Amino acid sequence: MTITDSTVPKLTLRCTHCGQWNRVRADRANSGPKCGTCKTPIALDQPVYLDDASFDRVVSESDVPVLVDFYADWCGPCRIMAPSVETLARESAGRAIIAKLDTEASQRTASRFQIRGIPTSIVFRNGVEVRRETGAVPLAALRALLPT
Repeated sequence: MTITDSTVPKLTLRCTHCGQWNRVRADRANSGPKCGTCKTPIALDQPVYLDDASFDRVVSESDVPVLVDFYADWCGPCRIMAPSVETLARESAGRAIIAKLDTEASQRTASRFQIRGIPTSIVFRNGVEVRRETGAVPLAALRALLPT
């Protein structure tokens, strides 16, 4: 079977520099994709920061699973878990989007998903929640949340 452009999973991401939306081929995630408008590199080997305005589009329009770390800057367990989230982003580039959402800055989205404790990690597939883990967990537990 020949892989065509229409069969390759794509990621939907907003450029952190100019704010334009981009569709990035998952198989090119490690080859330095750039924004189609301003040519700024789109880093997929680190967590993608989401907010109330970008959350729905990234989660629902990406063809790969999206793991969202719901956190707050003041949260000790969130800070402890942050290196594991960053490692998972490096390991998962092109296979999943690893994202972070600040529950203080994006209270509407946090409320919508009934985030009662942080950190909370939720995996979305086609815009639908498929797995959830509340509390600081080790890297192995984060890996286990992602579908294989």
